[in-house]
Amino acid sequence: MSASTERIIEWREGVELSNRLRVVWVDTEAAISELVYMLDCYRRDIPAIFINIEGVNLSHNGTISIMQIYDAVEHVAYLIDVLTLGEKCFTTPAKHNRTLKDILENKNIKKVFFDVRDSSHALYTHYDIALEGIHDIQLMELATRSYCRAYVKDLSTCIGRDAPISKADMLSWINIKGKGLELLAVEMGGLLKVFNQRPIPQDTIQYCAQNVQLLSRLYAHYRSKLTPVWKERMISASKDRVRQSQLANFNGQGIYMVMAPDGWHEIEECPGALVKFH
Repeated sequence: MSASTERIIEWREGVELSNRLRVVWVDTEAAISELVYMLDCYRRDIPAIFINIEGVNLSHNGTISIMQIYDAVEHVAYLIDVLTLGEKCFTTPAKHNRTLKDILENKNIKKVFFDVRDSSHALYTHYDIALEGIHDIQLMELATRSYCRAYVKDLSTCIGRDAPISKADMLSWINIKGKGLELLAVEMGGLLKVFNQRPIPQDTIQYCAQNVQLLSRLYAHYRSKLTPVWKERMISASKDRVRQSQLANFNGQGIYMVMAPDGWHEIEECPGALVKFH
């Protein structure tokens, strides 16, 4: 994105996982347009778009505050101010007339989430976005296990156990995560209102940027262990999660949220072969 784009602000301090990482705050239609054009130009056979969403109670009664997009090609974390821009985030066209909604709904453009369900539900409920082309890292972790597959793990557990990062980066993650949790604890009341603060606090910026960047590390780690059979199961189950999240009775707090997809815990095949993703 051009340095002249209005109101794109970069933060570098405190984000240590990659010296090349830039963190960019996007809160204008012009910035959205440039971002969409860039993302739409990438190769489509290699997942390069990693997404996370933060908000106030991500349900039909809540709001989306920030959409984090990590561009694994340019090593940039874009924090999109959905609270300010609202629907314009998804409907503002790039110069080729495509929108962020088009990218999110394009099955040929791979997008990577960790547990896509709450994010999918929020996007579908508030902005009529039906996600396609999703790879769910939580399911990738489950698919690469050689032991019990009855329950899924949360993001922090996966990062702590599996993220291929240095000891220094792990300590940095723990520190930034701790600051983020302190912010959430103060503001929380069950609603995570800290993500609605404007101007956005620096600690919140670091928390959001670090989480979405680490998705790419986890993805690479699990991809290297995934067999072709389990790859197809993961993709199919990711689609099922999106469909389930679009149901009127979807409950992101239900006990089923920690359960493996139907039948997965009964499959004894062990992972182990490298698979090339398309």
